[in-house]
Amino acid sequence: ETGVPLQKRDRRHGLRAVAQTQGVPRPRVIQRTERITKEMSNNNAYHRESLASISQRRLSTVKSKSIYVLPNAFTAAALFSAFYGIIAAMNGDFYAAAIAVFFSMLFDGMDGRVARLTHTQSEFGVQMDSLADAVSFGVAPGLIVYEYTLKGLGKLGWAIAFIYCLCAILRLARFNCNVGVVSKNYFQGLPSPAAAALVCGFVWLGVEGKLPEWLLPYQSEIAAVVTLYAGLTMVSNAPFFSGKSYAVVRTIPFWFVVVFALLFIVISSNTSLSVFVLFCIYALSGFAYGFYCWWTGRPNPIQADIAAALAAEAEEHEDTQH
Repeated sequence: ETGVPLQKRDRRHGLRAVAQTQGVPRPRVIQRTERITKEMSNNNAYHRESLASISQRRLSTVKSKSIYVLPNAFTAAALFSAFYGIIAAMNGDFYAAAIAVFFSMLFDGMDGRVARLTHTQSEFGVQMDSLADAVSFGVAPGLIVYEYTLKGLGKLGWAIAFIYCLCAILRLARFNCNVGVVSKNYFQGLPSPAAAALVCGFVWLGVEGKLPEWLLPYQSEIAAVVTLYAGLTMVSNAPFFSGKSYAVVRTIPFWFVVVFALLFIVISSNTSLSVFVLFCIYALSGFAYGFYCWWTGRPNPIQADIAAALAAEAEEHEDTQH
């Protein structure tokens, strides 16, 4: 305002002060200037907040897609054990092949726990673990049991082995799709590690000669039934206890510790038979619990969770339409 005389400037400021005190509307230029200044300040605050949220989102995205060495090393060890089991079965060493799958189960059970303990969960680890499970508990047990005894059944033998592999992959795909839908207290269908333990446990039992002599002529047929049962049970809706509810573990009675100690002694004395019997009981427990729910009129927990998820999805769809 260098070119404006001093009297005019004083007069204009005097009018502005009067207008503010008496409630007279301000000139349009002044109102427009203040509105633009206010909008600029709001936009600056908005951009500052947006930049912070964008930075936080990008950091979380990079963290979720990072490759962590420790948990993925356990996943790689599980995959290596399964691959070694396949090679051992091709060379006729079925004892080493069966034991390798059990080592794969051990490593697979550790990678997720290590990731949670070290806060190194990532989307990459989830996908790698799923692909490794497809080989470790789908392809490897099917090939091992086929090379061991199903080969004697001809085309029926490799068809049953393929059905088992297909069911294992379908079960893993369904598990990935139903994350957050089915409760963590139960598995929807027999988990693939338990199915692999059932199949390879039978191989281990047969290699050590623990089968009765009167069953030896029917060993291929029994293996076919066990393999087919394990495969089809994986894609069923039977609820199998997952063991992820730590509330049950915290409230176990004292006698359970004694039973566990005796069970450990029995397993140590006859490992192959004890392991196979334990996984046979677990493979039947899902259907037994499902029958118990039906008999007592209780809803199947798996079907109840799926129905609740479908109802919530339908309600959300109706809300979006309205």
